[in-house]
Amino acid sequence: MPKINVYLPDDLADAVRETGLPVSPICQRALEHAVRRITTIRQAVLDELDPAWLAERLPSFTPRLVTALTLAVRRAQETGAAAVTTGDLLHGVLTEGQNLALQILTAMDVAPESLTAPSTPEPPSTAGSLRFSSAAAVALELSVGEAIGFGHNYVGCEHLLIGLATEPDGTAGTLLRSRAVDGKAARRTVAAAVAGYAHLRATTPSAEPSALLQAVRAELAPLIQRIERLETRLD
Repeated sequence: MPKINVYLPDDLADAVRETGLPVSPICQRALEHAVRRITTIRQAVLDELDPAWLAERLPSFTPRLVTALTLAVRRAQETGAAAVTTGDLLHGVLTEGQNLALQILTAMDVAPESLTAPSTPEPPSTAGSLRFSSAAAVALELSVGEAIGFGHNYVGCEHLLIGLATEPDGTAGTLLRSRAVDGKAARRTVAAAVAGYAHLRATTPSAEPSALLQAVRAELAPLIQRIERLETRLD
């Protein structure tokens, strides 16, 4: 059986050894799930996209992300594009209107309404039926990887925002990075937002969205300071 090396941070490696977890079967199951989700993304034919079908095939995708993908596909169909681009994906996130990615952008001092999703064509990943462009497919794959990296059992619009900001070739990433929303900054803000949201829900379950934004900002500042101190030591 082929062997794949998995590298872990020192503290996690120590914890795994102490608990005696069966690393191999756990990693196999996690990889099987990831491969299944990514294969579905790459093979999806979007000419007759049914949101219920997408939700069934990608059960870990949140309803808001499914809606954003549906809006992205609809935009590509309406323009007669050859592929659903990263610009279409960003359009879907912005148009959905209620997802965490929008609050992440606001916390990063980027007003979502100030962004206009690019309409520049991108090469399709496969010729023929409407599919995701190569860059869009990579952005979605990165989104799945980000969710796994966070230890989340779902993939949401906030993960897609990181994927779009990280993917190097798509027009959406170019736009986001021009507004200082790169992969590292987006990842930091998502981590702070999730921590702030969990704290807010635990202390004030009926809090308004503005309070969530304040919590995100409060969590973000010390997190960035800690990361920057760590990076300075590593340099």
